[in-house]
Amino acid sequence: MKKLASKKRCRSNKYFQKPRRAKARMLYYADLHIHSHYSRAVSPKMNLEELAQAARVKGLRILGTGDFSHPSWYSELKTKLTSSDYEGFYILKSEENRRESDATLFMVTNEVATFYSTPKGVKKVHHVIHVPSLEDAALVNDVYAKFGSLSADGRPMFGSTPPAALVERTLAACADAVVVPAHAWTPWFGVFGSQSGFDSLEEAYEDQAKHVFAIETGMSSDPAMNWRLSKLDKYALMSNSDSHSPYPWRLGRECNAFEFQENELSYKNLFKAVKEKNEKHFAFTVEVDPAYGKYHYDGHRACAFSSSPEETKRLRGICPVCRRPLTIGVEYRVEQLADRPVGFKPPGAIPFRVVLPLHELLAAAYAAPLASRRVNEVGARLIAECGSELSILLDADREKLGRVADDKIVELVLANREGALHVKPGFDGEYGVLELTKKEREEGVAAARKQKTLDDYGK
Repeated sequence: MKKLASKKRCRSNKYFQKPRRAKARMLYYADLHIHSHYSRAVSPKMNLEELAQAARVKGLRILGTGDFSHPSWYSELKTKLTSSDYEGFYILKSEENRRESDATLFMVTNEVATFYSTPKGVKKVHHVIHVPSLEDAALVNDVYAKFGSLSADGRPMFGSTPPAALVERTLAACADAVVVPAHAWTPWFGVFGSQSGFDSLEEAYEDQAKHVFAIETGMSSDPAMNWRLSKLDKYALMSNSDSHSPYPWRLGRECNAFEFQENELSYKNLFKAVKEKNEKHFAFTVEVDPAYGKYHYDGHRACAFSSSPEETKRLRGICPVCRRPLTIGVEYRVEQLADRPVGFKPPGAIPFRVVLPLHELLAAAYAAPLASRRVNEVGARLIAECGSELSILLDADREKLGRVADDKIVELVLANREGALHVKPGFDGEYGVLELTKKEREEGVAAARKQKTLDDYGK
């Protein structure tokens, strides 16, 4: 089937139409898949207090708690959270005195892994679990304790457990639980992954597929790629960060935008909007360019080799460096299962926006690390001026951006919003890389040298 290269497919935000916002309605950005400091390879800063503050910097109103099955994290959730005015959401007790519209809302969530031997090999699938209360989480944890150890990792791993059994037992413990296949296309742990996944949700979840109404697209795919599969039309497409740290280039890099009147927002109404793909309430998703994801192209990280699907086919799937089979990425896998051409959009599909994190733009412009002083100073000024990173990326006009940033940074932010940047695709666990032209890099570095510091602005 004829295919358009990632560079062309992902460069435009043509699928997005700005939602019509009634006067009394509010936009809620929600990142519902993150991890706590009890998960492996996760920052010790992933605690509730730092997450709440980081969410405000990013512009997120709703965060998943992650890891509710870990006994120590569950204890922290019970100790530090209290019910909010919104059914199914919690706030920090330390934030009770904040304005309700400013407090970070937490939804009780978890990611679990199932491993299951089949005649086609071992199938490894990650799932995001959502429940409406901490009391429901306790009931679900009683079930999960029979599947495997809950204290070994924030993301528990359940051997000899088919995905269908996970869904059935979860819903038996909590009828209002929602199970969403996590990062559905990643090679090793996605439900459609090239290395250990299935060819359909029905194959994976069997008779319990009727209870699954959404999938998480993951960073290496976007909704447009998923629209190429007619069998996914009945499923909503959600986006989350799967963040392991609270930094703004990780948390909320992908998220969901919901619109509700304040008295309408609730756990049940949010997932009702998702299930029905109701654009009145499920307004859009925020995506990175899929090429930025760690598994977009095929390749071998150890061999520093990557290839497009066309090149992989020419190589017959064999790495020219080590002569072993390549790790097949998401774009290739989508092409394998697709029954529609690039560019097809099904009726009623939720629109999406494509933007890279602000600090990725600044780091590329200044030829500096993401966590460098220069990048963080400029990022902090922009966030202070515009209110949040998502406001910078999606909404702030040229005049507002130009009050605190050099013209070249302003142009880069606007080009990002228009999908006019190029990303060298990620592969086999390596992030994609934003590539600027030589002129753009030189102008960015020159601007950095002239840029005022926080001291110049009186902090």
